[in-house]
Amino acid sequence: MLTTEDFTHFPLLMWEKVLSKVKKAVVFMDDRCAEALHWNGGAAALLEAGARNLKQFSSFEACSVNEPKAVFVVSTLLKGTTINIIKDIISLSHFQYCVVFTTVAHSVHLLANNVTTEMEGSPVFEQFEEKLCEWMGNMNYTAEVMHVPVVFAPVSQQLVILPTFAQLFPLLSPDLDTINAKRPEKKRFGSLGDVDIHSLPAELQIEVKSLASALNSMFEATNTREESFAVGPMSRLIAGELASHPQAKNRRKTAPNKASIIFVDRTMDLTGAVGHHGDNLVEKILTVLRPLPGHVTDVQVDMLELTSLQRTPHSQDTLAPGCLAQTQPSAARSLWEAMLTSKHKESVMEVRRQLVEAASKEKLPIKMSMGRVTPEQLCSYVQLFRSRWGALESHCGVLQLGLATSQTLRHPSLPRWDACLAFERLLLQALGDSDFPAVLRQLLPLMKPRGGEDSSSSGSRLGEDECGPDELILLLVYLYSLADEAQLGDQDAVEEELEKLERELIGALTLVITRETELSPLLQKLTGCANPAELTTERAHSTVQKMFETLRGLSHTRDNLKQLRSVYTASDGVHQATYRPFLRQILEEVFHPDRLECPDIEHMSGGLTDLLKTGFSMFMKVTRPHPSDNPLLFLFLVGGVTPSELRVIKEIVSTHKPGTQVLVLSTRLLRPMDIPELLFSTQRLAPDIGV
Repeated sequence: MLTTEDFTHFPLLMWEKVLSKVKKAVVFMDDRCAEALHWNGGAAALLEAGARNLKQFSSFEACSVNEPKAVFVVSTLLKGTTINIIKDIISLSHFQYCVVFTTVAHSVHLLANNVTTEMEGSPVFEQFEEKLCEWMGNMNYTAEVMHVPVVFAPVSQQLVILPTFAQLFPLLSPDLDTINAKRPEKKRFGSLGDVDIHSLPAELQIEVKSLASALNSMFEATNTREESFAVGPMSRLIAGELASHPQAKNRRKTAPNKASIIFVDRTMDLTGAVGHHGDNLVEKILTVLRPLPGHVTDVQVDMLELTSLQRTPHSQDTLAPGCLAQTQPSAARSLWEAMLTSKHKESVMEVRRQLVEAASKEKLPIKMSMGRVTPEQLCSYVQLFRSRWGALESHCGVLQLGLATSQTLRHPSLPRWDACLAFERLLLQALGDSDFPAVLRQLLPLMKPRGGEDSSSSGSRLGEDECGPDELILLLVYLYSLADEAQLGDQDAVEEELEKLERELIGALTLVITRETELSPLLQKLTGCANPAELTTERAHSTVQKMFETLRGLSHTRDNLKQLRSVYTASDGVHQATYRPFLRQILEEVFHPDRLECPDIEHMSGGLTDLLKTGFSMFMKVTRPHPSDNPLLFLFLVGGVTPSELRVIKEIVSTHKPGTQVLVLSTRLLRPMDIPELLFSTQRLAPDIGV
């Protein structure tokens, strides 16, 4: 019987195809593939396979005369910008042998070239091989072009992410308006649930089909027949594409292994994604430490404590950073797994235990101390390894995770986490007692520029726990995602009050943003400005207005659901109001002992058979496929999953159905600040596919 381990091993099998071609080659790789490789052995795997060098996929890179072989690994179509970069690199080099790997299947290349009929062989790849020889200057030189789905990154035994699709996010109400604007009035869609794959912009169609193709490759390699289920409009489109994939139809007839896969739109529960209630150490690490350049998941860990270098403004630029990725079975790997799915306090205790154990193994003079774990204590343990090269090499993984923990615990922005958590709890209680505008109005006093007159007298806005524009945006998303849970008043009066309040909030938030002395990465992405000098009041106001247009639709993301419409439990006078994770509700339905059929978890693999069963069910009992039918369950979170949700999944499975194998697949591992970036992105309908 297949286990989740077979699927976490699958990405390594795909990389083996690349590694078999890199001997004596210079490898050029784009950021998305580099991030996938990072979680599959990293650059070391390429160098051990015989690669001479690894370079960025850029027109500004090239090779010398004594480097005749190149391997390109790209996550995009072999069109447009991608082709131009490959041509530039070849033109500046002296290659005689070129291999190009693309993660995009040949069938998707045909679609991108407006070819609708199935063709024998791989004509698009064959034509590109001829172009490569032409650019190398000799048609007798060797060129190979092939598809390999190196898009999977096994972050842990429980989680596999797909960095290539990190920007893929479920559609929102403004997207429906954009899609409808290009359609005749009589053919416009009434809701996002009505949108079909063919009505999406070409770039998004290609992205969805590429994802379905990658998943099909995984099931094909493991001889698995999957039953697909979907919750949410984008999940329905992806599951539908996987179900109708030409190779999938043949595979499902003969594959001996069975599994269920449930696709879930992130927009079904944004409260859990932006909230600070997770009590998870990794969530905090991902939030406060800087991301690795070009990565969406891993972060930079400052390694200065392990050297004799003096800390200067430029010391971080001279020393390579550490990271969180632990790809080899080791104490560090088990520590990383524990940190991902444990509560904050348990994780910190485990970090200390592993550091003490590592120091004891190396017979280092460690001073034991019980009680509360402090960042200074963890740092002192790590410093014992300084300049002891053998010990450093043996325990580098545990040391990196130890440093990441200590740097997070003493980070100046960490108090904001607790400040946001406290305010979220207040808002949660207020929702059950007031209408939405009354709850939303509670944000208004927070929206004051940093260091303003109102705050300087008390000093609260100058403190480390003050809410900056990033935190204010998170609180807005948190509250709007729960707007439907508020008490209902006079609808017309509530609407009128809400419009007036939103104008006040837009003005206040615009002022907060324009008074910033430095723009955060989030504000830079939202406004398109690198520094405050570029940011005009008009531009900030326009950005905030568009933000509120998106926010207004967040409370309607579950409108089409029949049963799982709420993620909120109001106070009953004895118990406080609480947030109920959407994933918890789904898994409780899936693992219910009575095997109840949930109308919101839609079966997608049946085709005509399912339609016939639906017809027959009107006058006889019909058994439909159920997600719990199979020994292996995949949960695919479209738009990202948080570390605290991984813990929820683990707890539910161990409580309700201990023997079940569950593997989480997702487009990314989320930190709260990722959600505003994805929600307010202008590229959601037109992702970068290299054209």
